Amino acid sequence: MTATATTAEQALRRLELSIVRRLDGLLHGSYQGFLPGPGSEFGDSRVYVPGEDDIRRMDWAVTARTTVPHVRDLIADRELETWALADLSPSMDFGTAKMEKRDLVVAAVGAVGFLSGRIGNRFGAYVLHDEYVHRMPARGGRPALYGLLHSLMEAPRGRPVTDAPDLAEAIGVLAAGRRRRGLRVIVSDFLDAEPTLDPGLELPWERPIRRLAARHQVLAIEVIDPRELELPPVGLVSLTDPESGRSRQVRLTSKVRAAYAEAAAAQRAMTRMALRRCGVAHLVLRTDRDWIFDIAQFVLRQRRMAHLTHRPPTSGAAR
Repeated sequence: MTATATTAEQALRRLELSIVRRLDGLLHGSYQGFLPGPGSEFGDSRVYVPGEDDIRRMDWAVTARTTVPHVRDLIADRELETWALADLSPSMDFGTAKMEKRDLVVAAVGAVGFLSGRIGNRFGAYVLHDEYVHRMPARGGRPALYGLLHSLMEAPRGRPVTDAPDLAEAIGVLAAGRRRRGLRVIVSDFLDAEPTLDPGLELPWERPIRRLAARHQVLAIEVIDPRELELPPVGLVSLTDPESGRSRQVRLTSKVRAAYAEAAAAQRAMTRMALRRCGVAHLVLRTDRDWIFDIAQFVLRQRRMAHLTHRPPTSGAAR
């Protein structure tokens, strides 16, 4: 085994240890995965809660018998396939805090993989890198996940490629590749080659995500670096677009920095609203924060919301 392989193996072991030690006991209950959500098998009936329950799960037989609307709860599926889309485009080769964005992509994919794998799910990935969307088949077991993460860690840095597939195309490949229902995770910075700040326009990847969410449970993990939100007061700098390779010198005056911060905030707000319109869960991870803590807080918040949504109404609320 080479020194590089040994270093990568040690990094993966530290990653697994951090995830399992801090998340495993905290997040797992009676067969709960990374996200709480419905399965495909029907369970017990309960009273319908207007505005919270999906009318497509209406139990018409019980409703007719009791004259009170009822819905059927769904039992979580077992032995599912979890698929992740890892964005390793050139814009991910950037970081000014504790790690680069591509390192956070590997960490996020590893967190989903380790946690879903411990409850028996198979895990596979599509990787957006250069001019291809690479497919890594779904397999179960720790060695297979280690191999997948090792491939992500060892992937060369992205380079500007003419007519390279964008995030929307990669999501389309993810949706078409596997039809069996399960969890689909998209890890990206959701930055477009030609960004727009018009809130009335649909983002390029919005429709593919909406189609994906119609069949699967989808988690969008947005990876950002603090320097993408605001620029430092350093005077004249040379800025390079990693996707196209174009460079430009810019003097970072207070006016330029304020305009940039305003545009960056608007862009992130558009991403947040677009993902909300798609009806998918949205988790933000930053290179300058404790990403394991953010994942734990996110999952606990999602489960708390799921519990409140599926809790039968009290007698006072029914009147």
